Order: sequence, then C-alpha cells, then structure tokens
Amino acid sequence: MDEQMRGLLDAMDRLQGLLDAVVAITRENELPSVLYRIVTTAMDLVGARYGALGVLAPSGDELEQFITAGLTEEERAALAGTDFPHGRGVLGQLIHHPEPLRVDDIAAHPASVGFPPNHPYMGTLLGVAISVRGEIYGDLYLSERQDGDPFDADDESVVIALAGAAGIAIENVRLFERAREGAEQFQRLLLPTLPDLRPFTAAAVYRPAAEPSQLGGDWYDAIPLPGNVVAVVIGDVVGHDLPAAAAMASTRNMLRALLFDRSSAPGTILSQLDHTLQAITENPITTTTLARIEPDEGGWRLSWSTAGHVPHLLLAPGRPAEYLFADPGLPLGVDPGLPRPDHSCFVPPGATVVFFTDGLVEHPDHPIDQSLAELTELATEYASLPLDDFVQALADHHPSDGHDDMAVLALRTPPA
Repeated sequence: MDEQMRGLLDAMDRLQGLLDAVVAITRENELPSVLYRIVTTAMDLVGARYGALGVLAPSGDELEQFITAGLTEEERAALAGTDFPHGRGVLGQLIHHPEPLRVDDIAAHPASVGFPPNHPYMGTLLGVAISVRGEIYGDLYLSERQDGDPFDADDESVVIALAGAAGIAIENVRLFERAREGAEQFQRLLLPTLPDLRPFTAAAVYRPAAEPSQLGGDWYDAIPLPGNVVAVVIGDVVGHDLPAAAAMASTRNMLRALLFDRSSAPGTILSQLDHTLQAITENPITTTTLARIEPDEGGWRLSWSTAGHVPHLLLAPGRPAEYLFADPGLPLGVDPGLPRPDHSCFVPPGATVVFFTDGLVEHPDHPIDQSLAELTELATEYASLPLDDFVQALADHHPSDGHDDMAVLALRTPPA
C-alpha cells in the first residue's frame, strides 16, 4: 500500500511538474526564449544533466540550429571552435525515424559515430521529435540523468507530453512574431523618408517598443520650404493600437498641409491643427513639437511651439549641450481654445538640434531629470558622428527601459 501511495504521489508530482513546465513555456513571447525554455523544462522534468533542441533545416534531413543547456563554462570553453551537431550518428536516427528514442549506451548504438574531441561524457539519451502543425520542427534530446540511471518509460511519456505542448507554444510565438513584424512594417510605412533638406542635413530613426505591442503612435516629419527654411515636427499619439497609428497618420498629413502657410508662427499652426482635429476627428490626445528653422544673421533662427512634448536638445560647437526648455503648452485634443506660446533661439553654424519622443528617455525607476542628463551625455559623446550614425547611437544606448516606442530626428545646420 505504501508503494502504491508513493507511486501515486510521484505521478501527481510529475503531472504537476508537467503543468508548470507548459505554463512556463507559454509565458515566453520570443522564439529563442521559447526554444531554450523547452530544453530546460524538459531537463527539470526528468532530472537530466544535459539537454538540447535541434531545429531542422528546410530540407528536413539535417539540423540548422542547436540550442543546448547544462554545459558548464569549462565544458563550453573546451568545445570552442567545434561546429554544432548537424544530425549525424545517433542524433540523426531521430531525424530520419521520428519515433521516441531511448538509448542506454550511446557508444554501443549501431548509428553512433562518436563525439568530437573534448566533448563531455554522455552515455544515455532520450530523444523526442517536436511537431508544429503536423510537420517535424525539431528534436528534443536529453542525456545523463542526475541519479545515474538510464531514462525509463515514465521519462519518455512525460517528455512526449511536453513536446506536444512545445509544438503549440512554438506555433503560437511564430504567429505572434509574424503579426508583430507586420505591424512594425506597417508603422514604418506610415513614416516618411526624409527629403533633401539642403543646406541642412537630417537623419531620423524609429524603434518599436521592446515589449510586444501592436502599433505605436510616434512619428516625425521634415518639410523643406522656400527660402532655405525647413519645418520639423515630432509627435506621439497616445495608445499602441491601430486607431493610434491611424490618428498619427491623419495628424501628420493635416499638419503637412498647414505647414505650407509660411506666414503663420508654429504656435498658430498648432492651434489650427488642434481646432481641425477636434472638428473632424476623434483622435486621442497627442503631444508634438513643431519647429521652423530659417536663415538669421550669422547663423539660423529656430522657432518652435510645443504641445505637451519633451524639450529638444541643442548641440552647438564650443558650448555644453542644452535642452531648449520652454512653456510646453497643452497636448493636442485637450483644449484647443487656449493660446499656444511660441519660442525662438539662435542656432549657430555646425549645430545639431535633436528632437525625440518620450520613449527615448522614460524609465519607471528613474526620474525624468536623470534620463535627460544621461541623454545629454550620450549626445555629447556621439556628436562628432555622421548624423545617421548619431541617431542610431542614441536609439541603441537610450536611457529608457524600452517599454515604449521611440523616434529621434536630428537636424544639423551647415558649417560656417
């Protein structure tokens, strides 16, 4: 009776372990993380020291990827320079005959071709194929139980069950990635390619949020106007969905039309935009900065108005970087009846003005002042780079936590 009870408890523990493993796998939302999690949870379920997942090449007769777990740093170092297994020997047995495979002595198996030099000892093997939508995706391999015993039928059964859940998890994350890639591509198609802005140079970059989301509301634009004048806009529509992307596109296009009225100051144009949006759309709240740069004696004059947006950064030769703090005004969609203040400053030759959205600097664990200071240091460090490399560097090393999408547009005045 005690043995029966112990066996029942062991079975319940293993079932609970399997359920926990399935939950852990389905929580992952990146394919590399899913594949590695499959290996480690399989190892935990059967107490294996080593584990690997071989992903089949499109031809289906060899492995194109091999994810491993369990190797110590010393074992990995000893195998440095050794190519990963492509599916010959015992591993290939499972590729060509995708039934569960249990081997008590790998070296004695008829298909064995031995191990490469410096490979850790592996005597036992449990292999199970993983199918996705009815096709073999790859093979899960486990070796060396921690207790020294060979793998048994119970181990095989639980790994087969895990492989079934793994196939579903792989398919789900692949579908999710395709949807996310499509959404990101759509977002990028909504953003313009910057035109020739001579005598200025300009560069822009957009990065989606690190965490999976749908679409973003960040956008930028730059429009050349007569008389060596350039209008620059950057903004962020509240939300991460299709309506936010649609609102971003409609707001940008309306603003483009209004920008050709050169006689109006940026604040007046933003007020016109706010009234228009309220009258004919149901767009969500939007923050934006509209700036215009034009010739001034000995340099350039930057005029701007802000609708609740973060300040832009001025990098001028021979002086410290500075944020152009000014009355930010209300975001679009709050109260179009309130006046929008205009601001201006002199910009010397060879200077760079950096416009960005809050996704570049927001971090829930850091005050905004700290993030802005970090961005100043980054911008100063990379200021000598070509402008395309400069904006990429800011996006690569941003001080935010990456929870939001981000856009950066930099405009550089011609040298003296």
